[in-house]
Amino acid sequence: MKKIIFAAALIGASALPALAQTTAPGPTADGNTPAVATPDTKNPTAPVEGANSFTENQAKDRIEKAGFTGVKDLKKDDKGIWMASGMKDGKPVMIALDYQGNVVAK
Repeated sequence: MKKIIFAAALIGASALPALAQTTAPGPTADGNTPAVATPDTKNPTAPVEGANSFTENQAKDRIEKAGFTGVKDLKKDDKGIWMASGMKDGKPVMIALDYQGNVVAK
């Protein structure tokens, strides 16, 4: 009888790691996305408020690399978003750069 109980306990214990391996973590319920690391992707909710570590020169460079010209009046607002005016496709636009690196025209 002790052997049967021991065997059952051994089989039960060996099944637990198999269950743990097949369980994938679920998505976050709040819908927040992590900081964007690649320049060819953009957060659809951009610009995103947050502590922005871009310097003024880095912000201007990133905006220009996104295809904007004549970037001027570059200032960081109280929400951590760099705001500027400039040109895109020959039209004047307002530009925003968030802490994730998303560049959007407004």
